[in-house]
Amino acid sequence: MAVHDVHMTSWAEFEKAEPEFATPVRERFGMYKHHVLGTVRRDGSPRLSGLEVDFRFEQMWLGMMPGSLKARDLLRDPRFSIFANPGEGAELAHGDVRVSGRAVEVVDDVVKGPYAAETGAPVPFHLFRVELDEVSGVGVEGEEIVLRVWRPGARVRTIRRGNDDGSAREVG
Repeated sequence: MAVHDVHMTSWAEFEKAEPEFATPVRERFGMYKHHVLGTVRRDGSPRLSGLEVDFRFEQMWLGMMPGSLKARDLLRDPRFSIFANPGEGAELAHGDVRVSGRAVEVVDDVVKGPYAAETGAPVPFHLFRVELDEVSGVGVEGEEIVLRVWRPGARVRTIRRGNDDGSAREVG
């Protein structure tokens, strides 16, 4: 499947489709200000960068300084993955979460103006709207590791893995 054939969806569509999963994912990103963004460098190798994630106007947004390496990466290849800051105590509140998809640059001042006014973003700046192709979370429940994965057009898959024997089972 070619990169452009992947079905994408907005944060608002994800929240509407899977509110019981979207809420803890959003809360998990809200626990800390800084997260880890993975982008693709010009030579195809991965780049990890610190990044703030913002939820506003029913969307997930990525704002960046003009000309930053991560912005240049996304302008050239919009694929990304963001891992929520795994800071202290996070494992007790929703485990680890990651979102992946495409970053769509927004250049329309009708959107950027209100965004900058509400957030205090320094102008000029790059603003990217997140289009999701996967949301995942992993945590520990009792004696099991629980993985939840959502993709557009599908329900959340839940996989439970026992700590002792390594067996896994899909539920729901």
